[in-house]
Formats: sequence, C-alpha cells, structure tokens
Amino acid sequence: MSRRGNNVRGPTSALTEFLRESGINPDTIARRVATQNQPENQSQSVAGPSNSGGNVDGAPEQDQQDEGVPQATNGRRSRGIAARATGYVSDELDDPEEESPSKKRKSTKGRATAAAKAKAKKKAKETGDYEGSSEDEYKAVSKNLWSIGGNGGPKPPIGSFENCARCEKQFTVTKYTMAANPPPGYLCHQCVKASGNDPFKKPAAPRKRKPVADKREVISYEERRFPSLAAMCIELITRYIDDVEALGDIGSVNMDEIAKALSKNRGLTPENAHLFYDVLNKKLRFYDATNLTPDALTTLASLNPNLTHLHLDYCGRLTSPVLLAFATSMPQLTSLTLLGPFLVRAEAWIEFFKATPNLRAFRITQSPRLNSECVRTLAESCTKLEELSLREIGLMDNSFADPLCCLPPLRVLDLASPGIGIDEEGWLMLMERHGSTLETLDASKHEFTDRVLQEGVRRYARLLTELKLEQCFELTDEGVAAFFNNWTSPISNYEDDDDDMDVDPVPVEISPASLEGFTPNPPLHVLSLARNQELSSAALTAAIKHSAQSLTWLNVNGLRSVSSEALAELKRATELRYLDAGWCRELDDFVMKDVAIACTKLSEIKVWGCSRVRGIGWGVKRAIRVHGIEPNGSV
Repeated sequence: MSRRGNNVRGPTSALTEFLRESGINPDTIARRVATQNQPENQSQSVAGPSNSGGNVDGAPEQDQQDEGVPQATNGRRSRGIAARATGYVSDELDDPEEESPSKKRKSTKGRATAAAKAKAKKKAKETGDYEGSSEDEYKAVSKNLWSIGGNGGPKPPIGSFENCARCEKQFTVTKYTMAANPPPGYLCHQCVKASGNDPFKKPAAPRKRKPVADKREVISYEERRFPSLAAMCIELITRYIDDVEALGDIGSVNMDEIAKALSKNRGLTPENAHLFYDVLNKKLRFYDATNLTPDALTTLASLNPNLTHLHLDYCGRLTSPVLLAFATSMPQLTSLTLLGPFLVRAEAWIEFFKATPNLRAFRITQSPRLNSECVRTLAESCTKLEELSLREIGLMDNSFADPLCCLPPLRVLDLASPGIGIDEEGWLMLMERHGSTLETLDASKHEFTDRVLQEGVRRYARLLTELKLEQCFELTDEGVAAFFNNWTSPISNYEDDDDDMDVDPVPVEISPASLEGFTPNPPLHVLSLARNQELSSAALTAAIKHSAQSLTWLNVNGLRSVSSEALAELKRATELRYLDAGWCRELDDFVMKDVAIACTKLSEIKVWGCSRVRGIGWGVKRAIRVHGIEPNGSV
C-alpha cells in the first residue's frame, strides 16, 4: 500500500516545517540552479579560455577541469549533462561533488550583501540621510588599480622601466605606480596627479557598522557640559568675597539658598564663610562644614555672638575646645544641631551642658564618645530642654534610661539607631515620663515590643503626631494591628477568675465619669514602619484606618508580605504627600493608579524593588517624582 495516498505524516524538524511553509521544494531549487547556470554557460561559450584556445599554461582543458572538479563516474557525468540540457538536476541537488557548498554560500552571500548595500544606499540618498564615504570619492584610489596590471596581467616588477600611457615618457615602476584607466599601460606620477587621483593615498577603509542602540535608554546620571547659573554665581561670589558687601542686604532666604548651593560641591571654605557672618544673626545653618577648620569654627562663634539657633552638618573637624568656645562666645544659644562631631570628648560635653542652661533643643548624630554621664549632666543642667535627638550613639544602652527619665517632659524624643539599644522596661519608663507631652517619637532599631505599644504609647500618648518604628523586629502584625484599632478607646482592665483556667477574660465595667476625662490621641501625620518583616496586611490596614484623614508622610518599605488589597487602602490617605512603598512585592500599576488619582497632593513616590510597577497607565497629568522605575521618569 502506498504511503503517499494518505494524509498521515510523522514528526518533522523545524527546518523541514519552515521550508514547507515557505514553498521551498526540490522543484523550485532545481529551477533556481538552472537559471543560475544559464548565464555562466553562455559566458563560457563566448569568451571562455577553452573556446578561444588561449590556454596560458599550455595544459589540456580536461586537466584544468580535473584540478577544480573531482572525478566522477561516467554514468553520473552523463546524467549530469542530460539533466543540464533539460534544466532539471534532481539527482544532483544534494551532490557535494558538483560544486563546493562553501563557494556557493560565499557567492550567494556576496550577491545578497551587494544588493542590500545598493538598496540601502539608494534609499538613503532618496531620504537625504546618506552621508557618503569618509574618504573623498574623487581622491580615493580603487584597490584594483594597485594590484591589476594595465594589460590585465600581473603588475611589472618594482624597479623596472615603463613608458607612460599618456605622456609616453619613461619612468621607474614603484609600488605606487597605477594602471591607466582605461587600459592598457601605466601612468607616471605626474599624470596620475593630473587625472585627479592621489597615488600616495591609501584606499578607503570599510566603515564599521554601528551597534544597534538599546531601545530602553536608562539614564543614570546627567553630564553637565556647561556650568549652571548657580555655579557661576557661587564662583563669582567666592572670587570677590571682599566686595560682596557692596550688594547690600541679601536677605536670610537668599543666604540660605547660597549655603545650599555651596554644599553641593563643598564650596564652603574659611575664606568665603564670612559672607554668612553677622553680629545680628539669630539663626545660622551650614549644610556642609567639612572644609571648616577648628580655627574657622572658633571664628564663627566669635563673629556671631547673638546666635540662638546653630545647625552644622558634617562638622567632623569640630573639637572639644571649639565646643567650649561655642558656650562662651554664644551665651544666648538655645538650639544646637550637629552632624558628625566625632572628635568631641565626654568631658567637653559635660562642660558645655553646664555652661548652657538655657538650651531647649539639642540634636546630635554620630557622637561615639557621648555616654550616660553626659546625659545625666544634661538632665541636671538643662532644665528647659524640650527637644532631644541622640541618633547613632554607639554607647547608648539601658544605662541611658534613668538619666533620660530625669529630663523635663519632652516634646521630641529621637533615639534612633543606637549601638546597643534600650530594652522593653526602659521604654515603659520613658513613656511614663514623657508620653503625655510627646509629639514626635523615633524608636527605630530598639527593643520596642507590642507591650510597649499597648502599655506605653497607648496608655500615655495624647499629642503624638509623628511615630517612627523602623527595624523593630520584636513587633508583630497582630500586636500592631490591635494597637491602631484600639488607640482611640480607653484601656479597660481585665480580671481573670483563674489564671490556670482557659477562660475568656471578664471586662470590668467602666463608669461614664471615667470616660469623661479620656482624650484620645489624634491621627498621625508621619508614620514609618519600614523594614519590619513581621508586619503584614493587618498592621497596614489598621494604621491607614486610624490615620488616613491626616497622614502626609508614610514609609512602609520592606513589608514584603502585604497584600494588594491592603495596599489599595492607601488611596484613603488623601492628604498624603510622600510615600515609600519599596519592596512591597504585591504593589502594581493598578494600585498605584488608584493611589495617584485619589491622593491629589502626592508629590514623591519610591517604589524600589516593586517589579510589578511599570509606571504605565496611571492617568495622572500632574508631575510626580517617581523613584525606582527603570527608566526613571515623571508620570
């Protein structure tokens, strides 16, 4: 039974299927080969060396053919001749002995490449984008004129004598000698130059193809080719610092802007710092004081004796004598903020606190020598203190709890990122002392537990508007959710009939008189629960429910397990201006679209690590700074 009559076919390779779909079969290949061989046969019959009898080497025609084509049997050769006559060579389609496949590929590839280049050149000329060759087309020398002789034969040896085909003068052949165009003969150097060619000019090298540019252009930085206007103004001011007083009163706002611009390239020096000094100054802030030496900092205190607020960032050169000079030269100082006073010793801190009893705000970051004795002296001497920030203090541990409890009731307490940290009992003592007046609390990286939230913050906090609890790994999702859900209600005491029995607690009845004096804490304005991996959807939903009406700043970075439904609750915080939702894996463009539309005041969003966010289809026309999408851009 013939297998060609049915439609059943076995498995085929991808190449076979591609050829079948493209209509390529042995018939089409045979016709293509026949059409390609016809011009070659005609050219050989007209001008071939075998027909003309011009065999240069004197060898028989058969020998020359044997050198290029392997010997075949008589039967196969006769079949090939007959098939060539009919135009169908079905037996020699796969015969590698007829012609080398590499030669076929090279010839076919060369013709295709030449056709493609000609087509591209023609199209470029039509559109006006063709730039032409990098070499002058009237000066460039063809490679054929260097290697091929003027009579079609080999080039005469160097040093021999030839007659110029144009001026008929005899000249010596060199490697720069060129054949006449049109042949025959050769040209001397003078005739070559007269014809517009340069015999000493090398042939044009082929242009390299430019690599295809990436479709997504990721801009990581912007290179400034010209200085900005602010940089030019800063350079002009620093160059003529002695004459800058001729401008008159610049104003405190403009002074602060100049100080910010100077900090971008660390342009503040002891020489141009005098621009900001004035006896009448009440507030002074340097955003980068790295280049100010101890003598320059002492001069700052001497030339600004009436300062009440001093803020120095990156003041790594501030030493103990300079700190004591601040206390003696600025007696009205009430607020001091220092970033990076590494060199100040504990004895200098103690003397400074004793010399500044009117201090109301004290904020330092990264002071490795500050210990509990310094804090105790601060509590004994500065009885009017209201704001305290001790960030990244390496020696902070439980011994700091008692001195901190001796301080007057504080409005701001920031103890973030300690070296060791304060435990649960210490935080309960601190909340009992300062909780009723606290407006800002930052306990990041401390042993801050669910019990502290319930028995400390919930029991005592009544004015808290800013709460930051970053990397507090003892917090649980259920505990934080219960805290926010019950924060607006008073704490009720529970009594158990028997601690050993598994029974539900019996709540004690609360009289209406006791409820009259209860004042719930207002909704938060600033909340940060970043990098607490135990927190999830319940904690975020409860926090949004409690503070959605007034929340303006929210950081939930690192809450990996939060669901998309909980993230969708962010749209309820209509007053939100800043949102950091990085590494929330369930966040996508659908959630961000609802949040961006609902929160009309939102101006900055961070979505680092949110692989589902592409920034597409948000439907927001106002400018929002979005960080974390590649490529970065404004929606």
